[in-house]
Amino acid sequence: MACPPAAPASPQRQPSVKVILASADVQRVVDRIAHQILEKTQGAADTVLLGIPTRGAPLAKRLAARISTFEDVDVPVGVLDITLYRDDLRRHATRAIGPTQLPPGGIDGKRVVLVDDVLFSGRTVRAALDALNDVGRPASVQLAVLVDRGHRQLPIRADYVGKNIPTSLAESVKVTLAETDGADEVKLFGGAP
Repeated sequence: MACPPAAPASPQRQPSVKVILASADVQRVVDRIAHQILEKTQGAADTVLLGIPTRGAPLAKRLAARISTFEDVDVPVGVLDITLYRDDLRRHATRAIGPTQLPPGGIDGKRVVLVDDVLFSGRTVRAALDALNDVGRPASVQLAVLVDRGHRQLPIRADYVGKNIPTSLAESVKVTLAETDGADEVKLFGGAP
């Protein structure tokens, strides 16, 4: 007696991938944020940009370069490592602690613009605010992000947003930058194919 043929295996659903911002789009968004910073800060007077690693650090450098191009103003740039201030250290593998590099002149009495790639729950920004308290006392703090994907768990909002991307919790946003990943792009993963 012959066995009936096996039913064909159902194909694995591949998560959908959608390019939200291509390389030229990322550059335009960075330019727009740089212009917005200039407008809201009276020409970037007494302003310091602090990038949150990993991708916030090169974004902060790009913003400073664009501000310099547009207004011939040199905005100090630094890096704020938040590793030890994260509230998920017990749940996730610990990443290597990086250096916090404040620009010459520090941040005391300055307007600090924190720079990150994606704003999601707000927990990274909360950690950055805690880290900032340990390195100085700025006059004010603002937030610039390349992408805001929503789903905040804390009452935090960005002052400068490159692109708002409504997402579901099943989706993820991946930012790649030439400095860290070899190419500039923002992709949305998941959701319906």
